[in-house]
Amino acid sequence: MIKITGVTKSYSTSSSEVRAVDDAYLDVKQGEFILILGRSGSGKSTFLGMLAGLIRPTNGVVRFEEMDISILPEDQIAGLRAKKIGFVFQFSGLIPTITALENVMLPTLFCREGPGCRSRAVDLLKKVGMSDRAGAYPRTLSSGEMKRVAIARALINEPLLLIADEPTGDLDVDTEFEIMELFRQLNHEGTTIVMVTHNPDLVPYATRTYTMNRGKLAERNGPGAFGTGMNGPAFQQESLDLP
Repeated sequence: MIKITGVTKSYSTSSSEVRAVDDAYLDVKQGEFILILGRSGSGKSTFLGMLAGLIRPTNGVVRFEEMDISILPEDQIAGLRAKKIGFVFQFSGLIPTITALENVMLPTLFCREGPGCRSRAVDLLKKVGMSDRAGAYPRTLSSGEMKRVAIARALINEPLLLIADEPTGDLDVDTEFEIMELFRQLNHEGTTIVMVTHNPDLVPYATRTYTMNRGKLAERNGPGAFGTGMNGPAFQQESLDLP
């Protein structure tokens, strides 16, 4: 589905060149759940941005379904994102003046508006456990509820790929567990997910795990490679040279 080859993103300063992502390779197959683990500033969000066509790489190739999106015109990339990629960010970004149901339907205004969109939005709210809050406004929702609405919104156009950038970073432990179980369910149903996080406790949810350290992407072998948490010995050893 996605093949990233030798991708680098460099930024020039007055005195030097900074490589936010440095010669990264990744091959994502349909139905996988890829987790990229790294500290703040390690380059993982920049990498996601290139994967989604939001950021153009300095060097390298990003292929989505055999198409090199790193060289596509912006209008074609935007169309690809609208139809085939869903996004979930750390902050839900819901529009405060419209209801949960209307927030879920919002992407259909730019893509596949039609009579079936409302019923699909209703079904998605039910899927994420929010059917009883369809008419609620974001200000009346908890952080976890807003995140569930954001996930439903990301799925409304039936994307092939779900990209999640620190989607549980602002949640308490119990709500984080609920959201990750929802991601697990979506993945088991066939949704391909690429997610970045700083939390090693989330590694068991992934089918494959990578670390990002100073722009370098490296694959880890299997769940549990980081010990039992942020203070586990394996994570401490891995993190010695992180900023």
